[in-house]
Amino acid sequence: MNGAESLVRTLLACGVDTVFANPGTSEMHFVAALDRVPGMRVVLATFEGVVAGAADGYARMSGKPAATLLHCAPGLANGLANFHNARRGHVPIVSIVGDQATYHKPLDPLLAADTIGFASGVSAWVRTAHHPSQVGAYAAEAVQAATAPPGGVATLILPSDASWSEGGAVAGPLPSFPPAPVEESAIADAVTTLRSGEATVIILADAALRRPAIDNAARIAAATGAHLISETFNTRAAHGAGLPDIGRIPYPIDAALAVLAPYRHAILVGAHDPVAFFAYPGRPGRQLPADARVHVLARPEEDGVDALARLAAALSAPPAAMPARPRAVPVSGAVTPQAFAQTLAALLPDNAVVVDEALTFGFPLYAATAAAAPHDCLQLTGGAIGDGLPMSTGAALGAPGRRVIDVQADGSALYTVQALWTQAREKLDVTTVVLANRRYEILFGELAGVGAAAGPASRALFGLGRPDHDWVKLAAGFGVEGARAETMEQFADLFMTANRRSGPFLIELVIP
Repeated sequence: MNGAESLVRTLLACGVDTVFANPGTSEMHFVAALDRVPGMRVVLATFEGVVAGAADGYARMSGKPAATLLHCAPGLANGLANFHNARRGHVPIVSIVGDQATYHKPLDPLLAADTIGFASGVSAWVRTAHHPSQVGAYAAEAVQAATAPPGGVATLILPSDASWSEGGAVAGPLPSFPPAPVEESAIADAVTTLRSGEATVIILADAALRRPAIDNAARIAAATGAHLISETFNTRAAHGAGLPDIGRIPYPIDAALAVLAPYRHAILVGAHDPVAFFAYPGRPGRQLPADARVHVLARPEEDGVDALARLAAALSAPPAAMPARPRAVPVSGAVTPQAFAQTLAALLPDNAVVVDEALTFGFPLYAATAAAAPHDCLQLTGGAIGDGLPMSTGAALGAPGRRVIDVQADGSALYTVQALWTQAREKLDVTTVVLANRRYEILFGELAGVGAAAGPASRALFGLGRPDHDWVKLAAGFGVEGARAETMEQFADLFMTANRRSGPFLIELVIP
């Protein structure tokens, strides 16, 4: 058995049965092993940024890691932005990177580069298998490392001679690491804080945004008067009618400062002390008031779900009544952010998966969809745009039978438009709504945020016109049917039609 076959067999033994791939010469023996070893689903993407983002979406919805297969350091480099998003979202991925043969790399061939250096910035674990006997054992370690709390990217670098040479050995799964329980002192500190009568906000992230954690968080809030909020961008959040109403810290710095200004205490559950995305002249970097005390109930690697249950019990908090929210109704007429958000909320299918890379036009979306049918919401955890189309691709594979709705800004969609081809090839149930405002609107806000005025150069750099992108034709070129909407009535008709059918569909919603 060669190293490549031991890798495939080990991944399967460890529960990794899906690989997103864009292979090259160094990975040919892995590809050949797939012909000999049944059981691995292989999904081709035509750009490595799609590979990384699809693995991210798959793991968020399936609850287990996918593998990625990339070609040498430059192939890895093409996927780094979306591996960064996965790292910041604590998403488990096993990244396999082919490399030059151990005896060939010292000759400095054209594709040789610092593979370890590239991988280290986005990975929780990096190893190089220099001999086929190491491949299986390292693969099992990679799965264990990727799934160890809080989750992350584990990168196994595979020189081609370690792949093609005989001497491979299959390794079995290693023990998994459950999240560590929080200390009783953290529970006691939270109880004291919540009973102090001082304004307190509980900031939730990761598993604390899903059931049963959000139900216990709602009990705690109802019993103590604390306010619940989440980080700005979250890995996966249960959202919609019948669920606790948990808002998000706004993205714009002034709005975030205003939302957090009333609080004297913040209790973190899997979340970080909130900071601004960038430095802005005359504004603080931390978003909580300077005199606010921060209390860590659970760190990202700790068991925040259990901590909330224990805290609710310590407070003797009764079950909380869920807020009554009237179901939204579609809006007719002109396309505006609020009209779009309300219409999408009214028409969202039951049990959908919403991938939110709407950016500026989508600011009202999360609040509006609190009245939508229950769904899961996936967001841009690392802030590196271009994850929406790939993430929706992976989410559809990780949650078969559920409609995936990708609400997608046009500028960021251009980073990874190749994901549409994979959606067509795999016949995935994805409805993509491209919000076509023909500009990087968020950058105009950032320009104002740093105290600069818009002028001809900024308008040229931030605009996406001259010529406009034709998203219906772009989708067709990748094998995805699409249509354009210029009014809310047209959008509503197309959205309902798309969600009733199987396979992918793209709606270009023109923003005036």
